[in-house]
This record gives sequence, C-alpha cells and structure tokens, in this order.
Amino acid sequence: MFAVIKTGGKQYRVAADEQITVMSLAGAAGEIVTFSDVLLVEKDGATELGAPFVAGASVKAEILEQTRGPKVISFKKRRRKNSKRKRGHRQDLTLVRITEVVA
Repeated sequence: MFAVIKTGGKQYRVAADEQITVMSLAGAAGEIVTFSDVLLVEKDGATELGAPFVAGASVKAEILEQTRGPKVISFKKRRRKNSKRKRGHRQDLTLVRITEVVA
C-alpha cells in the first residue's frame, strides 16, 4: 500500500515505514504530523485517484529531525565591471518517518 502526498509544493510517493525529507514543517522531534493532501492511494492493486484529493485519506508521520540541506553557493560576476556577489544558502528541511497510510 502506498500513497502520493503533496507538501511544500512537491509530491512524494510514500509507504509505511519509509523515511523522507520534506520542506520545513513546524514541530519538534517525536511529534506526529498528518498530511491530508493525498493525491492517490493504491491498496491491494486497486488505485483510488483524487480530484484533486482523495476524500477521507490521510498519511500520518513522525518527525525525526529538523535539519538543513547542503550549502549552495550563488556567485555572480560582471566582467570588466569590478563587480561580483557571492551568496550562500542552506534550505531548512524536516526528516519524517511515515507511520501509516489511512485510506
């Protein structure tokens, strides 16, 4: 059994006992979060497709850790202008473990 959920502007295919990294969610480690934006649920070969979401379906997950992504450097140089800019960025991420898919 698996589901396709939408969170943080992205879609994820999830199943029970999987760990995924999603955009930052509010909450501390150990808290339970519920994803109600379920786009698709597959159970025993039967697929239920939402329009846009599956009614009554949700995915429960446990927050494992609040973390940050790798550092990304944005460097811009304007040649012959003696001008340059260097900026770094690290995205805030949340590591979650899917506990159950409720169809």
